[in-house]
Amino acid sequence: MTTDNHWLRPVADTGLTVSAVGFGTVKLGRNEQVKYPTSFKIPDDGEALNLLAQARDLGINLLDTAPAYGTSEERLGKLLQGQRDQWVICSKVGEEFENGQSRFDFTPEHIRFSIERSLKRLNTDCVDMVLVHSDGNDVDVIRQYGCLEVLADLKKEGLIRASGMSTKTVDGGILALEQSDCAMVTWNLNEQGEKAVLDFAHQQNKSILVKKALASGHLCMDGEDPVQASMNFVFSHPGVTSAVLGTINPKHMAQNVNAVKVALI
Repeated sequence: MTTDNHWLRPVADTGLTVSAVGFGTVKLGRNEQVKYPTSFKIPDDGEALNLLAQARDLGINLLDTAPAYGTSEERLGKLLQGQRDQWVICSKVGEEFENGQSRFDFTPEHIRFSIERSLKRLNTDCVDMVLVHSDGNDVDVIRQYGCLEVLADLKKEGLIRASGMSTKTVDGGILALEQSDCAMVTWNLNEQGEKAVLDFAHQQNKSILVKKALASGHLCMDGEDPVQASMNFVFSHPGVTSAVLGTINPKHMAQNVNAVKVALI
């Protein structure tokens, strides 16, 4: 298992340390209304346990989940019995996925309810990282609902250890970083519009989780390994803490981790 300083990275000043690759678990709990190029079957418990074991063997300690990821949280709560202390779990608040549709609720009451529900589902007394799951109106969500202040309160209460927001705009990403520890942003060879958020995070010693690092599997390149090229690009920015990758293909997981290790050399 890799434990060098390049691979393990601090989450702002929270004391948390996460691997340069996070395992995104949307595919453990949801396979409808997802933006992947091909359909897939949700892994059964045996397959999911094997994926988690492989992730740990490869040095991954970060798991990314959310209430909007179907049964992902509940499944992780069962699958991680006896190994909870080996993982940094990142979940979210604000988005619910019900009857095949997303809906959003950023009220303080719902955020607290969502965290308490996540604690039960994940079978834990603390969620390491919690991000607001933005609907795209990042700045309005932060200012209208005070959701990051609610997360700060939950952090003081010891129910979470780090807070942030999964954002879709530059202004929202920077505002989130001003008020929390972390932003999750889109950053890949095709989409680089949020670079200013990464710049700000690097300047302020805040953390960045990258979503869609491989353009949700849509990336194609002639004559070049698209995974290696993608990871070289993603980690060329010093503001990047970790890339959350959601493959449920064991071969792809190993290839992704190897590509990141090469990119970090």
